[in-house]
Amino acid sequence: MVTRRFALILLAGVPLPALLPAPWIGLLIVLGFAVCVAGLDIAVAGPLTAVRLSRSGDRTVWLGGTATVSLTVVNAGRRPLRLHLRDSWVPSAGAWPSRHDVFLPRGTHQDLVTKLNPVRHGDRPAVRVTVRSMGPFGVAYRQKSRKWNAAISPAWVLRVLPHFPSRRILPEKLARMRVVEGSSVTRGRGHGTEFDALREYVIGDDVRSIDWRASARHNDVMVRTWRPERDRRVVCVIDTGRTSAARVGDAPRLDASIDAALLLSVLGVRAGDRVSLFALDAVVRSSLSSSSSQASLGRLIDAMASLEPAAVETDWSALATSLLRRDQKRSLVVIFTALEPAPIVEGLLPLLPRLTARHQVVVAGVRDPSVSRLVSLPASPGAFDVHAAAAAQRVLSERDRVREVLSRFGAIVVDADAGDFAGKVADVYLLLKATGRL
Repeated sequence: MVTRRFALILLAGVPLPALLPAPWIGLLIVLGFAVCVAGLDIAVAGPLTAVRLSRSGDRTVWLGGTATVSLTVVNAGRRPLRLHLRDSWVPSAGAWPSRHDVFLPRGTHQDLVTKLNPVRHGDRPAVRVTVRSMGPFGVAYRQKSRKWNAAISPAWVLRVLPHFPSRRILPEKLARMRVVEGSSVTRGRGHGTEFDALREYVIGDDVRSIDWRASARHNDVMVRTWRPERDRRVVCVIDTGRTSAARVGDAPRLDASIDAALLLSVLGVRAGDRVSLFALDAVVRSSLSSSSSQASLGRLIDAMASLEPAAVETDWSALATSLLRRDQKRSLVVIFTALEPAPIVEGLLPLLPRLTARHQVVVAGVRDPSVSRLVSLPASPGAFDVHAAAAAQRVLSERDRVREVLSRFGAIVVDADAGDFAGKVADVYLLLKATGRL
């Protein structure tokens, strides 16, 4: 195959036929010269069968970060190679640079570094490495079929973990959790807490915590101390149906749900609770059993990375099958979905009484901050501003009615803007933890 330089040679020889008595002879001379140079290039270009490729580098990266993957090119032949390589990735991987020019003497290798700045979470695979063996003049090259290039291309998949902006408030929530555990130990008992130890009474203790039998044995007033129950079950249910694809602020609703679920999962594991994950739309996309180990947290994050919105209605009966038939223990079930009347009334609401009868249910829906801003009119509103404010007010009123209906059926509802959503969900968990209602 020839490059652009072949066309440049022909273009440079265009004036030659005009200088000769027979123009066709000049054309043959120019064409013959270009063909000879191209043939010499192909003859001198090294064989592609001597090329060996391998990869190394990062396997995972958080969304918004940069990963580095190296492509090692080895010349296993006896002739030097002038190579032009194109390292192709899926567009959302943000690979740069994708083209490389390499000169390899025989028996040598070179590492070609590619920077990846992915724009979406999930798996971002390398597609194919296309290899060309160039001649010394750069007029022609050797290249094999796409199938051959795909066969020698080393497979590599970069797992992009979901964006976790609420990580910045994680230290604050962990500090509050330690305060909750400490206050529960020193300030008496609450419903559903576990006995910890006996200690002497101090002013300010709840008299209901006095253990009169222990006081008689010790000849002093003794009180019982209590600690929050551990090994409770927390189930994060993420709706990946069509409503999860709607954009809330600068990202899809699903990204906000994953962010809040990540924060809740980290708090639950740190508190010693068993955290599970369900992701469903028309079918169950992901299901991880409960565990309180740090390894399970890594599996949860990895499972959330592969979640994508699906253009189908969510089948909530699959959730009922999983929670009501398989799991008999009481759990905190946090459902991340859209607080919209149609999907809630037709899908989730018929199952909610059975869920709340057995579990503590929290329904969490993120609100678009632009809707909240549209409600307030400017100082001198126009016709468009008035209509936009009225439409935004109607949306908020519908969400209020949905929240009221869900609360009537025994669910705790979290409805907050995208910036505060993850923190509000974590606050509900900490409150339930402090009052022993998990």
